[in-house]
Amino acid sequence: MKKNRSNWWKESIAYQIYPRSFQDSNGDGVGDLRGIIKRLPYLQYLGIDLIWLCPVYDSPNDDNGYDIRDYSTILEEFGTLEDMIELIKEAGNCGIQIIMDLVANHTSDEHAWFLESRSNKDSEKRDWYIWKSGKEGKEPNNWESIFGGSAWEYDENSGEYYLHVFSKKQPDLNWENPNVREAMYSLMEWWLDKGIAGFRLDAITFLKKDQRYPQLKPIKNRPYAPAGDVWLNQPGIIDFLQEMKHKVLKPREAVTVAEAPGVPVSQIENYLHNDKGVFNMIFQFDHVDLDIKGLPKGELKKWELVEFKESLAKWQSGTETFGWMALFLESHDQVRSVSKYGNDGKYRIQSAKMLGAYYMLMRGTPFIYQGQEIGMTNCPFESIDEYRDLESLNLFKIESESGRNKADIMDYLARRSRDNGRTPMQWSAEPMAGFTTGDSWIKVNPNYSFINVEQSLVDENSVLNFYKSMIRLRRENKALIYGTFTEIFKDSNSIGGYVRTFENESWTVLCNFTESVVQIPEIDEGILVMTNIKGNEKGMLKPFGVVVYKSSTEDVYGNKNI
Repeated sequence: MKKNRSNWWKESIAYQIYPRSFQDSNGDGVGDLRGIIKRLPYLQYLGIDLIWLCPVYDSPNDDNGYDIRDYSTILEEFGTLEDMIELIKEAGNCGIQIIMDLVANHTSDEHAWFLESRSNKDSEKRDWYIWKSGKEGKEPNNWESIFGGSAWEYDENSGEYYLHVFSKKQPDLNWENPNVREAMYSLMEWWLDKGIAGFRLDAITFLKKDQRYPQLKPIKNRPYAPAGDVWLNQPGIIDFLQEMKHKVLKPREAVTVAEAPGVPVSQIENYLHNDKGVFNMIFQFDHVDLDIKGLPKGELKKWELVEFKESLAKWQSGTETFGWMALFLESHDQVRSVSKYGNDGKYRIQSAKMLGAYYMLMRGTPFIYQGQEIGMTNCPFESIDEYRDLESLNLFKIESESGRNKADIMDYLARRSRDNGRTPMQWSAEPMAGFTTGDSWIKVNPNYSFINVEQSLVDENSVLNFYKSMIRLRRENKALIYGTFTEIFKDSNSIGGYVRTFENESWTVLCNFTESVVQIPEIDEGILVMTNIKGNEKGMLKPFGVVVYKSSTEDVYGNKNI
C-alpha cells in the first residue's frame, strides 16, 4: 500500500538492498527475496521506510542483474514473482515502500527483443537497437565501452555492429524509436500495478546518443576513446524524459530517483524542478569520484577535504529553491565509505558515525547502503580470482595486457572495485557471517567476526545504534528535513560543518575528518543534542568527532553520547 501523504519520500529514510548479497534463505550462496522478507523486522527496527531494490529480474548475470532478459520475470536464484508480490505486501505491512531499478538504456543480448532484432536486417525490431555498418573493416567509430574495449560488437549473421555502452551482452536500446519507449512505459505501469512505489532509474542520462556518431580523439594512443561527451546528457534527452513523466510517472504518482552522471548543477532544473522537472530526486557523483584521476581508467589521485565538502555543498545550494537531492556515501557501485573517507582501523567506529551524521543531516533523502549502518569496510581481496565484478575483471585484463604492473592494478581495485560494496551482509559471527549456510557467491569479508549486526544490536555504542538515533532525530525534527543549508568552515581541511535553519530553529553539525584533536572557533552552538564522543570539551573536537547542536532551550533527547 502506497503512503497517502504527498512528498512522503522527502521525510523518508531509504535503504538500498543488493539482493545477491543481502540474505540467502536456501543455502545456495546467493541472496534472495525470501531472505529479504526474513530481514524486514530488522529494517523496521532500524527505522527505514523506503527500500531501493537492485534488479531481481530474469538475467544471465553478465553484469549482476543489470543485463535484463525478461522484465516481468524474477531470476530463479532470487525466487518467484509470487515471492516478489509477497515482499511488496509484507514490506507494506511494516510501513516500508519499495522502488525497483528500471534499466531502460539497455537489455541483455538474450532478451527476446534483441534476439528478434539480430535475427535479420528486415526484422520489425531491428530498429529497437542501434545497428551500424563498419568502416574500412573496423567498428563504425572508436567509441570505448564503459567496461573497456570497443563500444561496438560485430554480428556475424548480419555483418553489422550493435552499440553497447556497457558490456557487449548489454546492447543499447534505440530510444529514438517510439515503439521502444512505449514498450518501456508499459513495463513500468505493469510493475506499478504490482504495488511498488516507483523506480530508481539506472544510467538514465545515457538514453540519447549523438546521432552523428563522430570519431573521437583517443587517449594515450589507445585504439578506443572514452565517449561520455557523446552519450551523456545529450540535447534532446529531456524530451524523452518528459514524455516518460507525463505518460507514466506523474499519473501514477511514482517516486523516482535518477542515476544522473553527466548533469551539471547548472542544468539540474531540467531534471529536478518541482514543476517542470522530471524526477523527485537524483544521485550525483562528484563526491564519490574525487579520487579518479581521469582518463585512461585505473588511475587515482589525491583529494582534499575542501573538495569533498564543496562537491556536496554545491548541490545543496544549487537545488534549495526548487528541488530535492538523494543523499548517499555508498552503493553497490561504490566502495565502503569508512574505508574511503574515514579510518577503517583504529577509528572505524568513530569515523563511521561521523560520516553518517555529515551526510544524513543534509537537505535531501538519505540512502543507506546495506552494511553501511554497521560500519562495514572494504574487503581484502588477495587475487584477481576473488573478484566477480565485470568492470574490475575487464580492467585487470586490459591494463595487464597493455603492460601495466599487476600489483598497481590490484592496488587500484582494492580502492575502487565495486566488489568492495558487494560482499555479503554481515549478520553474525557464525560461519559465512550468517549470510548463507552454503558457499557464498563472493568472498565474505573476514572481519565479520567482530563487525556484524548481532554484535551491533547489543552494543549501545555501536555504529548501528548511532544510525538508529540519527534516523529518529531526523524524523522528529522538521528542521533536519526542510531546513535551509548553510556551509560553515568552508575553507577548512579538518572540519566539515553546516547549519540547518527552519522557522525558529537552527541546527549546527560539526565534524572532525582527521585523526587529530582540532580546535573550533567560537560559534553560537546551542544545546548539544548528539555526539559520537564522550568527554568532549567545548571548543574542540576529538579525532573523527561529530557534534550536533540545536539553538533552542528544548533538549530533544537529553545529553546523547552514543
